[in-house]
Amino acid sequence: MHPRTTTRVSLTALLGMPVTDAQGHIRGKLRDIAVATGPDAGKVAGLVLKTRAGLCIVPSQEVMETPAGTLELRSVEALTPLRDQGNFLYLQQDLVDRQIIDIHGRKVVRVNDVDLEWLGHGSVHLLRVAEVEVGLRGAFRRVFKGLLPRPSLERLSRRLAPRGIPWQFVDVIEVDPARRVKLRIEHERLAEMHPSDLAEILEDLAPAEREAIFTSLDEEVAAETLEEVEPKLQKALLEKLDEEKIADIVEEMDPGAAADLLAELSEEQSDAILEEMEPEERQEVAELLEFDEHSAAGCMTTDFVFLGTGATVAQAVQALRSFDGDPESVTEIYLLDEKRVLKGAVALARLVMAQPEAHLSVLTEPRVLSCPAEMKQNELAEMFDKYNLHALPVVDREGRMVGVVQADHVISFLRDKL
Repeated sequence: MHPRTTTRVSLTALLGMPVTDAQGHIRGKLRDIAVATGPDAGKVAGLVLKTRAGLCIVPSQEVMETPAGTLELRSVEALTPLRDQGNFLYLQQDLVDRQIIDIHGRKVVRVNDVDLEWLGHGSVHLLRVAEVEVGLRGAFRRVFKGLLPRPSLERLSRRLAPRGIPWQFVDVIEVDPARRVKLRIEHERLAEMHPSDLAEILEDLAPAEREAIFTSLDEEVAAETLEEVEPKLQKALLEKLDEEKIADIVEEMDPGAAADLLAELSEEQSDAILEEMEPEERQEVAELLEFDEHSAAGCMTTDFVFLGTGATVAQAVQALRSFDGDPESVTEIYLLDEKRVLKGAVALARLVMAQPEAHLSVLTEPRVLSCPAEMKQNELAEMFDKYNLHALPVVDREGRMVGVVQADHVISFLRDKL
């Protein structure tokens, strides 16, 4: 058995390197490196050479690095003309100097270089992408390439602190939808990120890259992300989408956030989006649009869990399971009479401790706080602070519950005032 060896080399060092045949005749110079995407992401599919006959590609397993610091072809017959290889990502052409998303670091970075590894096993040498360099080390290599001998350049660059991102944490941004399909680039890992992190990433991207990422998200993730960005960016993200697509996203949003979004758009566009929405969601959002945006009703959500005054804990659990809104936003279950007048509120903590047959009316808080729909946001913030609230029911003039103001809305209001 031959021992397995690993040698790391930078893309900058490899580019321009002569490629010879077994007899030492130069067959071309390395122009780029083609990397597979999809299931084989990160695997070097081939080396692109500039030859007298034009650009050619050779499988990476047909090339080896010699002790003299050159690349040698195992077989000249393996060298074939480079045609439209749309399913390959080219490191120099598509990655260097481009923005990418560091999934692990949850941020946008610019690629300065790429580190690759020669994997040696006996006479076989395979090349694979190890990580992308986003720090000073990669920039140093590129600036001083050609000014310093290759060994000196590599030695000096290694003195600089590395800032590498392992390839498995790299999310490549492809702005051309057709090519993204060819490359089989998916953004599934973005959907696993917190919407706040995804919103910050979108804010840091250039418009074309931002559009490419946002349009790749499914409606639910897009809706959650849209709720986290500023109104100006919300409009920018939606401007290239048609009303039907926007409606699909808005339907997945919290009704209060959806109303805030539509209020920022022109009346014509807002009406067109509402027209495309499902009747139930359309009615909820349309009703919220009638309220003063600076009032309690203007920042409330109509997504909340409520039951009749005679309900039991078992029924409350079932209501929670069938709740269509964001489950993380639920802190209480509200008791309403037949006229939807607020009669009580039960904290989830009490619900967990109670027996299934227990009545919610027994578990309700002794004093149920609420606020009128027209209460101004300043007064609302004072109320949240005074009583240390997580959520507050909103009632109309007849005491009927119309929505809930959540703490995050109040926090956003206070942050905007700073």
